[in-house]
Amino acid sequence: MKTILILLCIFSIGITSCNKDFLDLNPKDKATSETFFKTEAQFQEALTASYYYLRDLYFYDYVLGEMRSDNTHYDYYSQDRGNSALYREQVADFTDDAINIHTNTLWIAAYKGISKANVVINRIKDVEIADAAKNTITGEAKFLRAFYYYKLVRYYGDVPLYLQEVGDTDQAFALRTASTEVYNSIIEDTKDAIQKLPTSTTFPQSGRASKGAALILLADVYMTQKKYAEAEPLLKQLTQMNYGLQPNYADVYALGNKNGKESIFEVQYKQGPDGQQNPLLYHFIPKVSNSTNITGVNTNTITSGGFNTPTSDLISSYEPNDTRLDASIAIAEGTLVAGTFNPERIKSSVNYVAPEGKIGKPFIKKYLHAHTVANNTDDNWPVYRYAEVLLFMAECLNEQGKSSEALPFLNLVRVRAGLPQSNQNNPVLLRGVIDHERRIELAFENKRWLDLVRSGNAIKVMNAYGAALKASGQHAYLTPNSYMVTSKHLLFPIPNRERIINTLLTQNPGYLF
Repeated sequence: MKTILILLCIFSIGITSCNKDFLDLNPKDKATSETFFKTEAQFQEALTASYYYLRDLYFYDYVLGEMRSDNTHYDYYSQDRGNSALYREQVADFTDDAINIHTNTLWIAAYKGISKANVVINRIKDVEIADAAKNTITGEAKFLRAFYYYKLVRYYGDVPLYLQEVGDTDQAFALRTASTEVYNSIIEDTKDAIQKLPTSTTFPQSGRASKGAALILLADVYMTQKKYAEAEPLLKQLTQMNYGLQPNYADVYALGNKNGKESIFEVQYKQGPDGQQNPLLYHFIPKVSNSTNITGVNTNTITSGGFNTPTSDLISSYEPNDTRLDASIAIAEGTLVAGTFNPERIKSSVNYVAPEGKIGKPFIKKYLHAHTVANNTDDNWPVYRYAEVLLFMAECLNEQGKSSEALPFLNLVRVRAGLPQSNQNNPVLLRGVIDHERRIELAFENKRWLDLVRSGNAIKVMNAYGAALKASGQHAYLTPNSYMVTSKHLLFPIPNRERIINTLLTQNPGYLF
């Protein structure tokens, strides 16, 4: 929040600290807060600033959304005990605290995005631009504000709710708002966005929020609140729009299908020198001194790579002949050279057994595509896909006692993956089938931890997973207090740096500071 406050104070100084008696120092050849926010183009620029922080947020979201779960872990490297590695490992092992940089920085990214959205929402009201443009810009800004708050409330619980521009320190330092009120604000914003945003009918889409994105966000909120009857008509509306599944699972992530017919909302990236590139692939491949035999581009990832590594628990969960395994996970095969892994080739993860004298290290394959510069890829990040609409639809129907109606939606996803249709109509057993499909279909899209919390299974599943890690004998580095998961871990701690700056913030139960 300190960063946000400084930026906002700088931004507003021209309208809050000057009067006509003072020399006007505003440069006449540059936009200021007095001369900006007048035209549709200027509001589009301001809106882009809110979109920008999605990239910052998703740079850290995989740590909280996947590494916290049984889907991914990390490649432990005893020689690298720097904070960058330790903080990610601590989130995965449930030993994190309020000074963890990853939970801190995600909080900051979300609030920066919110602050930018608030500027647009507050200032566009009284500007004379075409109604259609005003509605679309407002709808996008409200979608973004709701989306950022949805991340915050699910990860941290009660959080400060800012719905206006922050103009002074009295407004900046706010108490935490009850999560019920935060959810109410998210719902209100998303409903308004649904009314204001256009429907995407052609592909590829623009990458901006659309009516479909707002519909699935609101449905997601209702699913989290277990308001299945409210979610159902929203999801049904999405099935009647122009979205559809790609023929093959791997096609979903192909660069030629960015913002394609299965995409409802993606974080936009573009390789090149203008700062819009996606670096995440190089966090996900193994720790190597030369990455050429994995990515086709040479760089050293010994300190930056080896994170979000697919677990054997996840790999063993794929059903036979599930095409999503080969599309999602690959094996870097090689040897150890002076204690460092030297990859020689990429192998399929299907039934993989390392040959004698070789080591196989799994990594996320679905984001591996051609590029020319290390840490600079063209892959978008999938936030909402049509497959999730189908799985949500199956879940909400099953939870309302309509199990037979749920099966066609579930089976569209299964058949695309090369699996037989499910005929399970026992609601309790079908719930487990749907949970499994979500885990496999949405693997490495930052859904798993939040799904475990939403289903009430997080404590049981993660304690069992941790016990299995320790019993395997392959993870001697795990401390005795790792994977001792309790109800406190269902929320992340409020960042300590925010509590130092804003003394009104209380800490979540169970965390020391």
